[in-house]
Amino acid sequence: MLKKLAAEFVATMILVLIGCGVAIGVGCGDNAGIVATAAAFGVSIIVLAYTVGQVSGGHANPAVSLAMAIRGDISWKEFALYALAQVLGALVGSGILALIFLTVKSTGANGIGAPLINAVTDAGLKDNGAKFAALGLAVLVEIVLTFLFILLILGVTSKKEWGGFAGLLIGIALFGIHLVGIPLTGTSVNPARGLSALVFSMFTGKDVGDKALMLIPAVVAPFIGAALAALVWKLFAGKKEAKEAE
Repeated sequence: MLKKLAAEFVATMILVLIGCGVAIGVGCGDNAGIVATAAAFGVSIIVLAYTVGQVSGGHANPAVSLAMAIRGDISWKEFALYALAQVLGALVGSGILALIFLTVKSTGANGIGAPLINAVTDAGLKDNGAKFAALGLAVLVEIVLTFLFILLILGVTSKKEWGGFAGLLIGIALFGIHLVGIPLTGTSVNPARGLSALVFSMFTGKDVGDKALMLIPAVVAPFIGAALAALVWKLFAGKKEAKEAE
C-alpha cells in the first residue's frame, strides 16, 4: 500500500508539473497554447499509465479513484488514501511551479472562460446574476467532461486484453477533453489538480472569494461527473454480466 500511495503521489505531482507547467509557460490565450497544454496533459497521463500504472493503477486523479471504488476495483479505505496522496502530490507540484516561476499569481488555476461569460451576458444577465449563471455553466461543463472521461476509462479498463492500449486511449481522451474545456473552464476533471492550483492562487490575496467559488466546478463537479459515470457503467456492465451468467 505504501508503494501504491507513493506512486499516486509522484504521478499526480508529475501531471501537475508538466500539464500546468506548460499552461503557465506557453499560456492558453491562443489556439497554439491550448493545443500545447492539452497535449502536455494527454502525454503525461500516457507516460504515467505505462510506468506507475503497474504499481497503483496510475489514477493520478481522485475522480478516477472514486469511480474505481464505486466499481469495486479498490476499497473505500484505499480511495481515501489514494485521494490524500494525490492531493498532496498536486500541492507539491503546484508549489514547485510557484518556485520555478517565482510567483503564485498563476499556477494553472481554473477560471470561467470568455465563452461562458459571453453566453450569460448575451442572455441579458448582469452583475451577480451573470456571475452565478456563468459559475453554473462551469459546473455543468466539468460534470459533463469528467463523466465522458471517466466513462471511457471504465470502458477501456474493463477487459484485461485491452490493457496494452488503455493508457494510450486514456491519454488521447484527456487531450480531447482539454481541447474542449480549456477555453471554458481551464479544464479540471481532476479535483487534486483543481484544488492545488486554486489554493496557491489564493495566496495573492486578490479575488479570494471568486477563487473559492471556483472550487465548486474545479473540485466538486469532477467528483459528481465521476460518480455518475461509475453508476451508469455499473448499470450497463451489470446487465451484460447478468446476461453472460444466464
